[in-house]
Amino acid sequence: MARGTTGDLLPEREKSKTVGPLAGLAPFLAPYKVWIILAGLSLIVTATMSLMLPLAVRRVVDGFSSGSLELMDQYFGAAVAIAAGLAVGTGFRYYFVTRLGERVVSDIRMAVYDKMIGMSPAFFDKIMTGEVLSRITTDTTLILSVIGSSVSVALRNVLIFFGGMTLMLFTSVKMTGMVLLIVPVVLVPIIILGRKVRRLSRENQDKIAESSGNATETLQAAQAVQAFSHEHHSAARFNTLTEQAFTAAKDRIGARAIMTVIVMFLIFTGIVGVLWIGARDVRAGEMTTGALVQFVIYAVLVSGAVGALSEIWGELQRAAGATDRLVELLTAEDSVQDPENPVKIEGRAQGAVGFEQITFAYPARPGVLALDGFDLTIKPGETVALVGPSGAGKSTVFQLLLRFFDPDAGQVTLDGIAIKDMARADFRRQLAFVPQDPVIFATSAMENIRFGRPEATDAEVIAAAKAAAADEFLSELPDGYDSFVGERGVMLSGGQKQRIAIARAILRDAPVLLLDEATSALDAQSEQLVKQAVEELSKDRTTLIVAHRLATVKQADRIVVLDKGRVVAQGTHDALVKEGGLYARLARLQFTAGQEAAE
Repeated sequence: MARGTTGDLLPEREKSKTVGPLAGLAPFLAPYKVWIILAGLSLIVTATMSLMLPLAVRRVVDGFSSGSLELMDQYFGAAVAIAAGLAVGTGFRYYFVTRLGERVVSDIRMAVYDKMIGMSPAFFDKIMTGEVLSRITTDTTLILSVIGSSVSVALRNVLIFFGGMTLMLFTSVKMTGMVLLIVPVVLVPIIILGRKVRRLSRENQDKIAESSGNATETLQAAQAVQAFSHEHHSAARFNTLTEQAFTAAKDRIGARAIMTVIVMFLIFTGIVGVLWIGARDVRAGEMTTGALVQFVIYAVLVSGAVGALSEIWGELQRAAGATDRLVELLTAEDSVQDPENPVKIEGRAQGAVGFEQITFAYPARPGVLALDGFDLTIKPGETVALVGPSGAGKSTVFQLLLRFFDPDAGQVTLDGIAIKDMARADFRRQLAFVPQDPVIFATSAMENIRFGRPEATDAEVIAAAKAAAADEFLSELPDGYDSFVGERGVMLSGGQKQRIAIARAILRDAPVLLLDEATSALDAQSEQLVKQAVEELSKDRTTLIVAHRLATVKQADRIVVLDKGRVVAQGTHDALVKEGGLYARLARLQFTAGQEAAE
């Protein structure tokens, strides 16, 4: 399915040209007020010490001319003490601020993941998982650099700027007035070019996220890419996206470089001019040498603060763009929501399932009905098979029962209660699902099966594996059940993956069992073993089976035939064959073909 760029994925919001989006970090900073206060105090100490150092230097310089060795020694000692205080304060500031940054970014990553892992499939139809991962990693790294460094440095420089300007005024009103004439000239390029930097920063991050999503998708399908000799095309696509990200980064870097050149030239030109006037005042006896040195140091501190703020402003704007993108994920609206006051199922559900006049079209294909007036009632403990041609709506029934989507009309019920009136986590505990394409995680076989019920013991896991005819091949693995099965189970065959998925469902021991082509990848012997396990498992629970191979559902209590999203027939295998129609045609095609293949 083609997917849009970042701008198409989520509701478009007005893009601020300031660092305003950083306010979205406030809820994550709020729990750590103590750390913020400690960091702030350390920040004030370091800024104060920095501003005191020029005073000590002035005394030292003027002490040379006073001729008092004892007084000069005292001034040197004071300068060393101030330097020590500055060093200690800087160390504490680094510790408190960096720790705060790491803590907040970890909380953001957890919050975004918690939000994303619960989003319905409709959301991921619109956004690539690789892009979500890029936001969780790359964007939070930018935020870390801001919280853990840039913000504290910016605040320190703000303090130094205002404190330095005050002490410059105290040292020389005339030269301070000249410096103040330079400040507005310096701020203009910072403001104008800063806006451009932020726009380019967001564009850069969007392109990085898009290339990350593309890489994730193609690398996960590396075998398919290679099988179709698509390596060159996939690499070309990734290279194009990467080059676009580089172009945006290059433009951003260029804008910041120009801003840096302009700001530094204006600042240091101003300093030279002020120093020239000060030197003339010293020669005229209107100012001491120490006072001039003090003023120059303050001027350097203030100009350095302004220069640093121009750099940090660009960083803050990049982080604002990253925060904006993360807040989009955190505030994204899911099309499937839990009710405010959910109805709870007490204990184990009986397993009665109902579909009442369901009409549904997938959000990505709103004009094509997947189910059209679908109506079906399943009794507790009944085994019902859903059959029909591809696209008839069989798997969609499972999608709605699991409430991955909500129907456009009608309702789905469990024990007579509409599932939309229950919390999703609550009613899903009553379901065990075996998908057609089983999901295998990059961990041990034991943990893959235990995924069905995390609190299960090893003995229960092994019992489930035996029931799913998986014990024999699992026991033969190098480390048995503890063997690592690789990413997406690449070290297992298709049939082995399905048996692990079935074992997982058996271990879950839910009152409703959903099998979506659960035996499609099994060989004849394994299929027979699994069929026996499923038949035994189905005796005391409601079972819904989606199958294309009719031989696997002949013993079902009831077979429901779907075509174009509607129920066109239902009954036992023998009754449907006698009745003729779609099922009889499907049965004739499959069983005749099977006999010919056997011959």
